[in-house]
Amino acid sequence: MKDAAASAAIDMLDDLIVCPQCDAAYKLKKPKHGERAICQRCHKVLITPRKNAGMRIIAIALSVVFLIIGAAVFPFLTIDAAGNKNAVSILDAALAFSGGPMILLSIATAGLIVFIPLMRVLLTLYVLLPVVLDRPPARHAITAFRLSEAMRPWSMAEIFAIGCAVALVKIADLAQVSFGPAFWMFGILVVLVIAQDSFMCKWSVWNSLEHPKKS
Repeated sequence: MKDAAASAAIDMLDDLIVCPQCDAAYKLKKPKHGERAICQRCHKVLITPRKNAGMRIIAIALSVVFLIIGAAVFPFLTIDAAGNKNAVSILDAALAFSGGPMILLSIATAGLIVFIPLMRVLLTLYVLLPVVLDRPPARHAITAFRLSEAMRPWSMAEIFAIGCAVALVKIADLAQVSFGPAFWMFGILVVLVIAQDSFMCKWSVWNSLEHPKKS
């Protein structure tokens, strides 16, 4: 009897969706492709199913991996002041204070603008590839996706881009600055990361992980 009651309670919970922003609860009704389910209280988008969104996210994620690696290795800026020319990569800039007690700041900076975005996109690929290929979820996929979402606020590639723009305005009168290949890679990278997040329907991912297809 208790097992039947517990099973009924679980079925009732499966029919509900809770807004992650204001905690309003709604009876679940999955929208069609191209439609959106929006919280009536705070207007948070709850479900946004898109046709072939998984393949698009995977394609974007693969592009982001190569762009992050390239942006970290190739020159980001070349500064010419009074005949002295110097090319700097993103890692060079992040690890500029790698000596003494400032090394922790350098490691944190490199992590926030390079390693955390890279880790997020790798976790996304790990979670989505089996789902998109109609296979059972990878081992610990739920934990991996939860970790990826927890790292989202700490992925600060776009913040770094804004900081670079402010710095360029300040030094434009003091030195001649030219953009290296990593600058353009990083610009495209920021746009792709935003596009990836916009294509991602987190409810659809959680639903696929919690109710996997048999293969």
